[in-house]
Amino acid sequence: MKFIRFQKGEDIYYGMINGQRIKGLDGDIYSNYGLTNREYFLDEVEVLPPSDPSKIVCVGLNYKDHAKELEMELPEDPIIFLKPNTTIISGGEAIKYPIASKRVDYEAELAVIIKDDVKNLSKEEVKDYILGYTCFNDITARDLQAKDGQWSRAKSFDTFAPVGPIISTGIDPDNLKIELIKNDIVKQSSNTSQMIFSIDEIVAFISSIMTLRRGDIIATGTPPGVGELRVGDKVEVRIERVGSLVNTVVED
Repeated sequence: MKFIRFQKGEDIYYGMINGQRIKGLDGDIYSNYGLTNREYFLDEVEVLPPSDPSKIVCVGLNYKDHAKELEMELPEDPIIFLKPNTTIISGGEAIKYPIASKRVDYEAELAVIIKDDVKNLSKEEVKDYILGYTCFNDITARDLQAKDGQWSRAKSFDTFAPVGPIISTGIDPDNLKIELIKNDIVKQSSNTSQMIFSIDEIVAFISSIMTLRRGDIIATGTPPGVGELRVGDKVEVRIERVGSLVNTVVED
């Protein structure tokens, strides 16, 4: 099933989406909910990010074909870093190119939305704590990443975490085509079967370090073909059975 989080007037809802129509939900999407008779058209609501996370946890090198492209050895454990929740925007919103950077890159990723507060999960327990999957673009100021020698500034500018808009449930995340399309040209193309660490391994590993909260987002790494964005570009993350995330780039 596919769900979307949206605002109508002053109220925020979740709904089940089918094409351009949204059927509203009652209850709590994280536990118990039901379909209502309320229907909305996609163009009459404000589409929101799929959750309001306490944090975004990202995985660095996690595709075998990306490691081969970079001529890097495969890591023994997932390499993780954090993005603040102030980086989040939804599909259709603009990525702001910061004045401080002269090289900003895209990174298409599959993301996981956590269903409930949890710590110390086993790999076998992970699926019970995933609400669903969504598209993610890990925008990075590459020149600042190289200059600083660590990643916090480069990854943390406002608007540097486009995510959503669809939450897809009931799918196998370990065999999905993933693409990045810039200005209608495919720049990244791979499959999640190329991941070094599976979704279950990633979520279990992160939960052994930190408590995951309901709505937290985990971005699971990017395939080869990472490249530069410029002001005016249109960039799309497209993932099989999940959806499409489209944003444009503007000057800050």
